[in-house]
Amino acid sequence: MSLSNAEVRDRLWKAIEEQNTGMLGVPGDGHHYQPMTGFVERDTNTIWFFTRRETDLAETIASTGGAEGSFIFQDRKLQACLDGRLTLEHDRERIDRYWNAHVAAWYPDGKGDPALTLLRLDVADAAVWITEGGLLKYAFEVVKANVGKSTPDVGERRDLNLN
Repeated sequence: MSLSNAEVRDRLWKAIEEQNTGMLGVPGDGHHYQPMTGFVERDTNTIWFFTRRETDLAETIASTGGAEGSFIFQDRKLQACLDGRLTLEHDRERIDRYWNAHVAAWYPDGKGDPALTLLRLDVADAAVWITEGGLLKYAFEVVKANVGKSTPDVGERRDLNLN
């Protein structure tokens, strides 16, 4: 498999759009990463997340005016670590655009909840691993690597600069 950077970037955004959920955090801030649902805007390399103002993550970002953050994403065929600048933004238009039944379940006071806000991740770069072939290919590659004293060929790793 040999994919262009554009193809890897397209697969990355498509995977996040389809699965939405990963782990978001600020490296080294003393808190664990937390599961978050992301809403992708491909044209600006931005991911938006709903949150409450009083969460550890939102308070860390608010106290510093923004922070370097990471979103860790994984599905069956793609794993990625996306890094960029996290900011806290109360964007009414995006709240309306991305609001759905899943989001509403976490905010019983609805869109008007005064604690409701958004986190914006402006993605600068990403490390992406793409795996093709599924479990049988993986098992074959592991056996082949052990017999041949090599390493398994289970896919491709790519570093993307999204600036």
